[in-house]
Amino acid sequence: MLLELDMRLSVILLLLTASVGLTGCDRASSPTEQAEGEVVVAPAPKEKLPENGTADIGLVSANGLKATLSYAHAGSAAPEVSFKGADGRELSLANFAGRPLLVNIWATWCVPCKAEMPTLDALASIEQGKLSVIAISQDLQGRKPVREFFDRAGIQNLEPYIDRQNRISAAFDNQLALPATILYDSEGREVWRVIGGVEWDDEEMASLLDEAS
Repeated sequence: MLLELDMRLSVILLLLTASVGLTGCDRASSPTEQAEGEVVVAPAPKEKLPENGTADIGLVSANGLKATLSYAHAGSAAPEVSFKGADGRELSLANFAGRPLLVNIWATWCVPCKAEMPTLDALASIEQGKLSVIAISQDLQGRKPVREFFDRAGIQNLEPYIDRQNRISAAFDNQLALPATILYDSEGREVWRVIGGVEWDDEEMASLLDEAS
């Protein structure tokens, strides 16, 4: 994976809230309006990360997925919202306290979400016992499309968590384009977030995940 810095932060922030075709799928539209399309992001110029670490960083995976890494919300507490487990039980992010947590917010109608899911599943296996990895679906249709996709894609290490009320998206003011993945430390404080799809089981991401230690 190549890490590239985009010094034009204001432009990136605007892109993150724009429509499908940038770093992720549009969360504001209804699923029936969200056509599946490829993500295209112009590569950023290669420059060193500034010392304050506030600028967003462009991520380009070997398989062509593109995303943006941001430290803008580092230190923020995890939202106190509920979602459901595979058995219908009510959960919150607090249930995973005590170790670093990677939260992936996705939906089955989102092309880059589905493209990165097998590598997120692989990461869950690699990091078992060290890092909790969860994927929370925003599908309005609930568990059925999620289970069907997990079965087709051979997802074995991730539980199909469901948030059909989109409470977690609302906790972020509905400003997250999908997929959005947020790393929290063992105390529930945000370390960084990635907007867009990446290959989660590669060496570059492993080094970034170590920042939660």
